[in-house]
Amino acid sequence: MYKSNAMLSKKSKYAIKALVALAKHSKNTVPMRIVEISEQERIPKKFLEAILLDLRKHRILGSKMGINGGYYLLKRADEIFLTEVIRLTDGPIALIPCVSLNFYEKCDDCEDEVTCGLRKIMTEVREASLDIFSQNSIADLVKTENQLMRKRKKT
Repeated sequence: MYKSNAMLSKKSKYAIKALVALAKHSKNTVPMRIVEISEQERIPKKFLEAILLDLRKHRILGSKMGINGGYYLLKRADEIFLTEVIRLTDGPIALIPCVSLNFYEKCDDCEDEVTCGLRKIMTEVREASLDIFSQNSIADLVKTENQLMRKRKKT
């Protein structure tokens, strides 16, 4: 069944924040521990564990056991786009099922998709969202955060 979110879920937001933290940490040769990510990004540890396992299952992250264990990026940060993370954690990006590219379903209450004004607008919203999400990677978020930090320090 189609499930749409009008807002980014906490799961997606936390997944993105964790990936940004891991990208910033990736210069370090030691993987990042869950507790470090949890404390640094203020993400509940149990919830974070489930998110990181999903990201590992989908081959975005790798993990290492032991004293120097933790999680690390399997892909470069500039290869992990927001579309991939959001679809993985939330499912469809479209706000209604009849405009979803990957999770299409006919709307129960719609008589004619071709003449539906709401469908036309929601298609435009989906396209704009996809355009933005597919052009921004985890590396772009790291760069943006660094720029915002520099700008904040100047004021």
